[in-house]
Amino acid sequence: MEWQADGRCLRLLDQRLLPAEERWIEVRSRAHAAEAIRSMAVRGAPAIGMAAAYGMALAAFSGEDLGEADAELRGARPTAVNLAAALDRLRGLTAPEDILAEAQTIEADERAMNLAIAEAGATLLPAGAHVLTICNTGAIATAGVGTALGIIRAGWSKGLIRHVWACETRPRLQGARLTAWELMQEEIPFSLIADSAAAFLMAQGRVSVVIAGADRIAANGDSANKIGTYMLAVAAHRHGIPFWIAAPRSTIDPASPTGEGFVIEERAPEEITQFEGCLLAPPGAPAYNPAFDVTPGSLISAIITESGAHTGPYEFGGIAPSGQGKSALGIPG
Repeated sequence: MEWQADGRCLRLLDQRLLPAEERWIEVRSRAHAAEAIRSMAVRGAPAIGMAAAYGMALAAFSGEDLGEADAELRGARPTAVNLAAALDRLRGLTAPEDILAEAQTIEADERAMNLAIAEAGATLLPAGAHVLTICNTGAIATAGVGTALGIIRAGWSKGLIRHVWACETRPRLQGARLTAWELMQEEIPFSLIADSAAAFLMAQGRVSVVIAGADRIAANGDSANKIGTYMLAVAAHRHGIPFWIAAPRSTIDPASPTGEGFVIEERAPEEITQFEGCLLAPPGAPAYNPAFDVTPGSLISAIITESGAHTGPYEFGGIAPSGQGKSALGIPG
């Protein structure tokens, strides 16, 4: 995303069109910003938070009611805590210039956190790692190198990663459309797989570690992420494979003791029954389409933030603790 000061406009790379087309859209109002978030033109928890912050700046420059703007943006996608965290940082600010300055600070902070997460995670990778990931957690979902995909990029640059398995990530195919696109940009060797192939690869001994992102993390480590993540964690646990969550500390919600109270966004059934207007199921077929699931903290080997790798039992009730070291992670060679 790019803020254009001259036109007071936020330019967003429309992720709905990738990889077929690279098109930028111009967001000039908070209503347009909220719609871009809802429609997933911009997606990824950190990117959603930044887009909302810039949406508040647009509202302020237009002289809109900031309380109403906050409410609309906050409700655009309820599961990602980064959205609410970014808007919380703007509370109390009223001058458009101050809101814009804080939005830009949020973006700069995200870039720094991405780099720290990438480096912290890469130091834990074994040589010759085969990494499995889901959804898209790279540069287009964040402000910098990415979270889970940032670790993969850093690990590849250090010569530690041999291959990446990228889950297609039904039903919106963020893995097939976006992660594959980013990995090809970086020339990192990978194979795209059906989500349902992951457990089979683990059983064959072809996965060293699973790394996923998160949209919200509870005080006990329960983590909400793209639907299908919990399935991967269960399979990894069954096969003795480390399962990591990579996310900035702003994703931790210390006010939620567990993940049981997380609001799980339910999206339109057409995302399952259709694709690009093409019917995949009989007309009128009912579908249930939760966008996220919750992985219990007990299945997570490490939660990697900008402050290091945290291992269970997780206690994020206050400030996130410092990393507890590599020895506790149990990573196979």
